[in-house]
Amino acid sequence: MSQRPTGAVVLGGSLSGMLAARALAPYAGRVTVVERDALPTGPRPRRGLPQARHAHQLWSGGARALEELLPGVTDRLRRAGAHRLPVTTDMVVLSPQGWYRRWDESHGMLLCTRDLLDATVRALVCADERIEVVEHAEALGLGCPDGTVTGVRVRVGDAPERTLRAGLVVDATGRASRTPRWLAELGLPAPRTRRVDAGVVYASRLYRAPEGARDGFPVVNVQLDPRSRGPGRGGVLLPVEDGRWLVTLYGTRGGEPTTDAGDFERYARRELRHPVIGELLAGAEPLGDVSITRTTANRRHFYERMPGWPENLVVLGDALAAFNPVYGHGMSVAAQSALALRSVLGRSGWHAPELARSAQRAVARPAGAAWELAVGQDVFFPGAAQGGPSLRERLSAAYVGRLAYTATGNGRVARRVTDVMALERGAHILLAPSVLTAAAAGPLKPELSGPPLTKREREAAGMPL
Repeated sequence: MSQRPTGAVVLGGSLSGMLAARALAPYAGRVTVVERDALPTGPRPRRGLPQARHAHQLWSGGARALEELLPGVTDRLRRAGAHRLPVTTDMVVLSPQGWYRRWDESHGMLLCTRDLLDATVRALVCADERIEVVEHAEALGLGCPDGTVTGVRVRVGDAPERTLRAGLVVDATGRASRTPRWLAELGLPAPRTRRVDAGVVYASRLYRAPEGARDGFPVVNVQLDPRSRGPGRGGVLLPVEDGRWLVTLYGTRGGEPTTDAGDFERYARRELRHPVIGELLAGAEPLGDVSITRTTANRRHFYERMPGWPENLVVLGDALAAFNPVYGHGMSVAAQSALALRSVLGRSGWHAPELARSAQRAVARPAGAAWELAVGQDVFFPGAAQGGPSLRERLSAAYVGRLAYTATGNGRVARRVTDVMALERGAHILLAPSVLTAAAAGPLKPELSGPPLTKREREAAGMPL
C-alpha cells in the first residue's frame, strides 16, 4: 500500500460528490470529479437531479458537518436568503400522535431550495485548485488488477475511452450507481441489499408567500400516519429564499397526488389529515407548475458487511443508502458521510492499509442511523417490504410511537426525540432510564386541538383567527 498513487476520482458531481471531493483534497493532493451532465452556473436546475424540485432541509447535525467541511458556508447561504429556523420553536407539526407543541429551541434547521444549496457548495468546492470537474463524462468501469482499484475508465463526450488513475475512487453517483455490477465483474458476491418502498409519490409547487409571511414564518408539516388502514397522505410547507414557500404534498399507493395544478390545493385542503396547508395556500400566489417524483423508495446496500472489499473504493450518498425524502435526511447524511471520510483519512493517513474498508464502515454509520428512522416508519405500509415489518421493527415502532405521543406534551422528551431526528445523537439515548420512565408516564400537558400558529402568523398569512 506504500505505492498507493496520489489523486482521487469522485464519480458524481451532486452534493455528495462535491463534499466528498472537499474531504479528499487535503490528503489526495488532487481530486477529479467525473460528472455525466453539465453543471449549471448559479442556483439553477440540474438535469440529473429531478428531486431538487421538492422540499429539502438540512437538519442541524448535517448543517454542522457541512460547516466543518466548508467553513463560512452557513453565513453565505443565509446571505443568499436561506432561513435558519429553531427546532421545534418554529415548527407546526401534526404527528400521527397529535400536534406537537412549539417548545424552546433544541436544534436548528437550514432551509432553502436545493438549487441554492448545491450552487453555494459547488462554488466553494470548485474554488479549491486541487479539485477539477470533468463534465459530460461517463464512468464505464473500474480499473482493478489483482483486486485493487487503481482508477476508473471514463468516456468524455465522443472522445475515446481513457483511464483516470487514482489512489481512491469514490462512488457518489446516487440511485443509478453501478457498483453492484462492478463488484460482480470482480467476482465478488452481491452485497446484502434491502428495499422498502411505501409507493410514495411527491408533488411540489413554489408559492409567493403573503407579504406579511415572507420572513419568520414556521415550517408547517402534516405527517402521514403509517397506522392508518388506507393510503398515507401528508404535506410540508417550507419557507425558502426570496419570500417563497416550497410546498410538497405526498401520498402512498392509492393516495398519490397528481401533476394537475388545479388539484394541488384541493389535495392539501381535503386529503391531508388537517387542512392547515391548504388554508395557508389560499393567501399565497402559485409560481410555476407542479413537479412530481415517484422515485422515493428506501434502498440500502450493506457494503460494510461484505467479507471481501476491493482496495481503494468507497461508496457513499444515495449510492450507498437512499431514503424516502419525507424525513429530510439525505443531505445531512451526505455531509456527515463526507466528514466521516475526512476523519478516517486524517486519523489513518493516505497510505494506511485497508483504508477503503475503514472508510466504508465509517460512512455507513450516519447512513445507518437515517436508515433506521426511515424504514421504521415506511415498512408498515402495505407492500412496502417483502414479508412486512419484522418483530424487532414492530416493537421499535411501538416504543417510538409512545415516545412521539409523550413528546406532544413533554418538552424534555421532545428534545430527546429531536436529538435523534436532527442526527445530533444516536437512537440509543431514547433508551435512557429517564426517557423510559417519561414514556411510561405519557405527556404532561393536554393534547392540542389544532395547529399552534400564533395570532400574528395567522394574520400574516391571511387566515381566520
